[in-house]
Amino acid sequence: MSHPIEQLQQIMATLRDPEQGCPWDLKQTFDTIVPHTIEETYEVVDAIHNQDWPNLKEELGDLLFQVIFYSQMAKEQGLFDFSEVVESVNEKLTRRHPHVFSDAKFVSDEEINANWEAEKAKEKAQVGKSEQSILDSIPASLPALSRATKIQKKCAKVGFDWDSIGPVVDKVQEEIHEVMEEALQVTPEPDKIELELGDLLFAVVNLARHLDTNPEVALGKANRKFIQRFQGVEQMALKRGKALNEYSLDELELFWVAVKNQRRD
Repeated sequence: MSHPIEQLQQIMATLRDPEQGCPWDLKQTFDTIVPHTIEETYEVVDAIHNQDWPNLKEELGDLLFQVIFYSQMAKEQGLFDFSEVVESVNEKLTRRHPHVFSDAKFVSDEEINANWEAEKAKEKAQVGKSEQSILDSIPASLPALSRATKIQKKCAKVGFDWDSIGPVVDKVQEEIHEVMEEALQVTPEPDKIELELGDLLFAVVNLARHLDTNPEVALGKANRKFIQRFQGVEQMALKRGKALNEYSLDELELFWVAVKNQRRD
């Protein structure tokens, strides 16, 4: 009996078989699968946030299938196959952790991180990749908050960073002022407001980083908290027999405060 991962590879190969495969799977390309990969990744994240462990098992399987799908298409084009993907990550993880898999000794997280970055630089040099900027390696397709965090961390590593929280807070306040200055113009320019809001968000990300908080995670928690509270408002409105839009804002605010006091989160 074949190993489960081998069975999954065979299922994928059958789905892509020109004679007996699935028409949908056969017409897919690397580019067309990307949106599905992003969706599956976020479904994994949702399952973790919800601590839905049975669902997490299923979603991890769906995410693994994405890797198998890409590997099958690469195999068909003579680029690489799944075993090479696994061999590559095995070798990389072993090499990047000499303090675990060899006799190397590191005395701090800083030394571990320095070795990690040095190994990454070697890898790029070996494949002929040269960076004109320390920011070149940051994926352009990352969510904006995560990308901003990575940009700032990269710059901080070479000393381009404030060494205390005061100037960071001042910058946030400065950016709020600039947003409002533009927004309160007689004829506000949407493009300028957008630029100023972008600067404000970037400054808030910097504040989160200085407070050792991941802004993507923090905003995700704020989203979930708002949804829970608003759903509580919806329930209160429903119990009173009227639609939400039939209440005044003051009435809805009272519902909101009541839900907030009930949950204390």
